[in-house]
Amino acid sequence: MAIDAAHPVPPQFPRVAGRDNIPGHVPAELVRSVGIATGPEFLAAPHEYMAGLHAKMPPVFYDVSDYGNAWHLIKHEDALFMLRHPEIFTNEGATPFPRDPDDYFYFIPIEIDPPHHRKYRAILDPVFSPKAVLALEGKIRALCNDLIDEFIDRGECEFTTEFGRPLPVSVFLDLMGLPQDKRDTFVKWAVDLLHSQNRETMAEAMQLISSYLKEVIAEKTDSPDDRVISRIVHATVDDRPMSPPEIFGFVIFLFIGGLDTVFATLNNIWQWLGQNPARCREIIAEPDNINSQVEELLRVYSVTFSGRMLAQDHVMRGVAMKKGERITAVLPACNYDPDVFPDPTTVDFHRARKPILAFAGGVHSCMGAHLARLEVKVALQEWLRRIPEFALKPDTRIEYRPGGVVGPEQVPLTW
Repeated sequence: MAIDAAHPVPPQFPRVAGRDNIPGHVPAELVRSVGIATGPEFLAAPHEYMAGLHAKMPPVFYDVSDYGNAWHLIKHEDALFMLRHPEIFTNEGATPFPRDPDDYFYFIPIEIDPPHHRKYRAILDPVFSPKAVLALEGKIRALCNDLIDEFIDRGECEFTTEFGRPLPVSVFLDLMGLPQDKRDTFVKWAVDLLHSQNRETMAEAMQLISSYLKEVIAEKTDSPDDRVISRIVHATVDDRPMSPPEIFGFVIFLFIGGLDTVFATLNNIWQWLGQNPARCREIIAEPDNINSQVEELLRVYSVTFSGRMLAQDHVMRGVAMKKGERITAVLPACNYDPDVFPDPTTVDFHRARKPILAFAGGVHSCMGAHLARLEVKVALQEWLRRIPEFALKPDTRIEYRPGGVVGPEQVPLTW
């Protein structure tokens, strides 16, 4: 849909939730309530649960919950189609975070569809291009070792807080030009926004983030530097300075998106490594296969979903969907599609290369994908070089928060 990001207007999409609000055209046999991101079965073992959807659910089904009803896709082919056709599946109104209708903004570039999407994304191409990201490798490697130095002699660590969080978040804050000493505060805000099921808590977190970032934007306006926020503040679009809503929508989207996803990914991977010492030895024994190892771990432990709105009526696999309805690609389930990845729950470091959906796809694919891959790669190399044998602490009960990013709460490790 054509929108004016410089003069944003709240989209008028009705919120449809619960069994009393199932549209009449939805076939009864396609109505489900699977509890993605919130249900007890999901939270007990999220990735196992999502892998199992292929045996239990039709490829396209209508999920009903108190938080919102939506069509769900679990096939790799269908998700790719959705991601590659923004003229059918728009991002406008698809992002669930609360916003003040009197001070509205679009999350940029995620809520901006082509043809305008590209001109916003181009602003940060010099920062997140493969060449630019590769230049960060030395810093990331040094940071890995600084973190490991803090706990290696202790013989144990709480991975999530001592390595999984500080590694990617510290790199991100440096890129953004934000202070490292507020790292834990920023993460708390992001957790409250992304994982709380209470809209008041989400709204409060959104307000804290918004107030802080507006101060930062004002500071970067007066005192520019070479970091991401400053680049956005001083960028031009269509040969004009961006409006305050554009600048703010761009900055806050990156802030929210950069604090939780790689953190959750690392936590998932190290939990699995701690339970599978033989696979650690396999990674160590094949150093030249590191890129395939990273890609396979990203496939098996994808952590996010992609939501859209129907911009027009559409039929998929014979299922009629109507304009204005919500649709979600359950990306981790799509990465377990047996038609694309044979024996999908097996971690196979020699699997034939096929496009994974850990970073979505199409024009809205994650701009930080190259950085995320590098962070996982370097973390694996440096950790296994220095701590080749480790295990999940005995009797650990892994718990997950509800929300749109899937990762374990704690991963206590010993060696």
